[in-house]
Amino acid sequence: MSILKDLEFRGLLHQITDREGLDKKLSEERVVLYCGFDPTADSLHIGSLLPILTLRRFQLAGHIPLALVGGGTGLIGDPSGKANERTLNGPEVVEAWSQSIKNQLSRFLDFSRNIENSAELVNNYDWLGSLNVIEFLRDVGKNFTVNYMLAKDSVDSRITKGISFTEFSYMILQSYDFLKLSETKNCSLQIGGSDQWGNITAGLELIGKSTDRRAFGVTLPLVTKSDGQKFGKTEGGAIWLDATKTSPYQFYQFWLGTADNDVIRFLKYFTFISHEEIERLEGEVQAQPEKREAQKLLAREVTQLVHGEEALESALNITSALFSGNLQELTRAEIEEAFKDVPSTTLEQADVPLIDLLISVGAAPSKRQARQDLESGAVSVNGVKVTDLEVTAGQLGRLGESYLIIRRGKKNYYLVKLA
Repeated sequence: MSILKDLEFRGLLHQITDREGLDKKLSEERVVLYCGFDPTADSLHIGSLLPILTLRRFQLAGHIPLALVGGGTGLIGDPSGKANERTLNGPEVVEAWSQSIKNQLSRFLDFSRNIENSAELVNNYDWLGSLNVIEFLRDVGKNFTVNYMLAKDSVDSRITKGISFTEFSYMILQSYDFLKLSETKNCSLQIGGSDQWGNITAGLELIGKSTDRRAFGVTLPLVTKSDGQKFGKTEGGAIWLDATKTSPYQFYQFWLGTADNDVIRFLKYFTFISHEEIERLEGEVQAQPEKREAQKLLAREVTQLVHGEEALESALNITSALFSGNLQELTRAEIEEAFKDVPSTTLEQADVPLIDLLISVGAAPSKRQARQDLESGAVSVNGVKVTDLEVTAGQLGRLGESYLIIRRGKKNYYLVKLA
């Protein structure tokens, strides 16, 4: 199956320039393609995962992906999809973020020099940073009319609220990126999110006016959830690819919570499992949704892809321990990861009565309620139900040498660290 047919099956072709011509080129030669990632934070989030994995799909199909880090355009700010002007970050910040993003991209693409279609990381600051403004305006800017730029969605959507010349010029800089990669890397295809269509087609026009080369553009769909909520956002904020910002356990749980109406689409988008397996799982979701087989596979596949096998095993161990209540299986690191966002407190002395501890961590509003919860069996510590009204924190066994995990009811957890 051709790469475009695979992308089509997965619902990944949103817009495409000259489908027939691109299909022919991809079937006849090894194509160099690129996608850009601007350093707007010290980590990419899962909104960037779709284009990253699409680059990977092209590489697996034998083509050569260029992952472009926008060290130059990151200093300007892309107006696409933004209602207001971005805050400009300093060169040192953007440079540090660029390096972090380079490290993340290297997890998904094969940069081995012993293969013919090795991926390559490029940074557009290498050519944008040394541009002469007069020459740039004469040689590049002259190819763009203001009317043409105003007609692009990324600009038109901002006209009423206002757009600075800085962000207005972003389209020209990205177009120049495509031209530069076309001339220096023989790059003939740019991919990006649906909000990049205007920037991509502008680049195609610049290449057409400046060279005799032929180039193509493909955009991917905007990822949305069937209930209308924004994809990649939770109550705790964005889902990041950096394990220190979103732990592998939290990452796994995000995908595990995918709705039935979304799970097949997300399996197509974010995994590399076969068409046949996806179709089988689609029937499984319809026939036995309560098994959540598709969600479990989605969570496993994406977590392993982003964080590796060891992190996946830890996420599965935490999930299993919390489900079964067998918390003794958790390591110290897993305890800290699983309960990093629950109410917590540190005890300097171990002789604190459990009743008082329930109040101090917020598990009970009063001693009377704490007693009632203990007597009714609503409280467990380290996975073991506790009904003793006189027991102290020090008399309860510790997990990970330092911790007590208190649970009140089915879902309310509290973490106590004994100094």
